[in-house]
Amino acid sequence: MGALSGLRVLDLSRVLAGPWCAQTLADLGAEVVKVERTGAGDDTRAWGPPWHSTPSGGERDSAYFLSANRNKQSIAVDFSRPEGAALVRQMATRCDVLVENFKVGSLARYGLSYEDLAPLNPRLVYCSITGFGQHGPYAQRAGYDFLIQGMGGLMSITGIPDGQPGAGPQKVGVALTDLLTGMYAATGILAAVMESRATGQGQHLDVALLDVQIASLANQAMNYLVGGTAPGRLGNAHPNIVPYQDFRTRDGYLILAVGNDLQFRRFCQVCGQAAWADDPRFATNPARIAHRDELVASIAAAMVRHDTADWIAKLEAAGVPCGPINTIAQAFADEHVVQRQAQVSIASARKGQVPSVANPIRLSRTPVEYRHAPPGLGQDTRQVLGELLAMTPGDIDRLMEQGVVAGS
Repeated sequence: MGALSGLRVLDLSRVLAGPWCAQTLADLGAEVVKVERTGAGDDTRAWGPPWHSTPSGGERDSAYFLSANRNKQSIAVDFSRPEGAALVRQMATRCDVLVENFKVGSLARYGLSYEDLAPLNPRLVYCSITGFGQHGPYAQRAGYDFLIQGMGGLMSITGIPDGQPGAGPQKVGVALTDLLTGMYAATGILAAVMESRATGQGQHLDVALLDVQIASLANQAMNYLVGGTAPGRLGNAHPNIVPYQDFRTRDGYLILAVGNDLQFRRFCQVCGQAAWADDPRFATNPARIAHRDELVASIAAAMVRHDTADWIAKLEAAGVPCGPINTIAQAFADEHVVQRQAQVSIASARKGQVPSVANPIRLSRTPVEYRHAPPGLGQDTRQVLGELLAMTPGDIDRLMEQGVVAGS
């Protein structure tokens, strides 16, 4: 029994932010029914290579789709047709939560908006995920992670500073805004479900990628609001802490993350430069920030004298936070990561052993479970319609013959 056992979610979303939200709820025990387009399904089903093929070779899944759709059932419905929309409405009356990420107003055309469904299921928590929100000058625009990273300020603080080789704004290496939006949406949904169970009244959640991106600027946003100056790009350096960046060593790179003056003093001793800790230019973090360039240059000159592993051994022994810059392969092979079981495998009768990345939420009594591998398109259509809507096999056959639903 997962922590969210008994919670039923209707997932009308696709690509990443919405599916990530729904997968988080599913990992925690919720029953999630993913509604997909007949024929094509979630866009990301085609976003390969790489692909994971079934043992028979008859089916394949993109790695992208696999990343955000475990623990779900898939039902393929053409809800652009009145019969299909009616099925989705019926399912919504039997669910606690609905997640969607269509453009503003799109689902109203099919009678599937919050205003359409709330009278049929007053306790429904209806979560809309869009690029720019349900209102505002940009509400009708399509929003994508890369676009939002640029518009929301993240790229302005990510990348090499102007005037240095390779200068220019950079996006983050994963669709971070989508992922954060999915997590914020899941948090909002759980709050609304708690309130719904107390009052019997659901509500509409308006979660926008741009809102999330700006909120996620965290200390950088506050640096601007308090200081009045928009932060710029610092490469791998930190705007509020020095030294807190990467340095070249004799055989590679090392991340040095000195978080306070005591750690800096310890670093200076390991580095053979104990006098730095008492130098008025470097003794305190505000002073180190004011004299960032000269201190960083001096540290850089010292770090290249020894190998990365040597530095890490000495610095860790002294209690100075540091670490290597791993590839993804090296990260998964790290002994600590292996022991924490960051990689899991989900057994599937149709797909064989499907690799997956573990959910990082560790609950002591109701742990995350990996019940189902990401589903094939429409593989659960018959089961969901039969169990959730009490439809007969004959009724389902007729809908399949008419092209309203699809499945195996």
